[in-house]
Amino acid sequence: MLTLAWTYLRIGLIFFGGGYVLIPLLQHLLVEQYKWLTLREFLDGVAISQLTPGPLAMLATFTGVRVAGFGGGLVATICIFAPCIVLMLFVGRYYARLKEIDLIRSTLDGVLPAVVGLVASAAWSLGTTLGSLREWLTLLVAFCIFRWTRINPMVMILGAGIIGMLF
Repeated sequence: MLTLAWTYLRIGLIFFGGGYVLIPLLQHLLVEQYKWLTLREFLDGVAISQLTPGPLAMLATFTGVRVAGFGGGLVATICIFAPCIVLMLFVGRYYARLKEIDLIRSTLDGVLPAVVGLVASAAWSLGTTLGSLREWLTLLVAFCIFRWTRINPMVMILGAGIIGMLF
C-alpha cells in the first residue's frame, strides 16, 4: 500500500494537462516495473478512463483496486490528486502575480514541445500493441473521423465500444 501511495504521489507531482504525456511512464511503472497490470489490463484501463472525468487519473483508481482492493483504489486516487490540489490552492491565490513573471512564461513555452513529443511517444507506445487488421482499420477510421469532422470524441469512443461489443 505504501508503494502504491508513493508511486501515485510522484505521478501526481508531474500530472498536468490531462496526463496523456504520462502514458509511457505509467506503462513503465504499472506494467513493467511493478507488474501491477498486464499490458492488456493497462490498455483496458486507459480505454475505460476515457469515459470518465479526469481521464488518466481514473487509471490510478483502477490500478489501486487491482493491487489492493477498495482501499488501494482510494489511496491511489487521493495520492494522484493531492499534489495538484495543493498546487492549485497556491497558484489560485497568486495567479495574477505569477502570470506576469517572464521566467514562468518562458518555462511553459519550453515545456510545450516536450509535451508534444511525449504525447507522440505515448501514441507510438499504444500503437505498437495493435495486432489485427481490424484494429489498424479502426485506428485509421477513428483518426480520419477525428481529424476531418466535428464529431465529439466521446461519441467516437462510445461508438467504438459498441462496435467492439458487436464484433
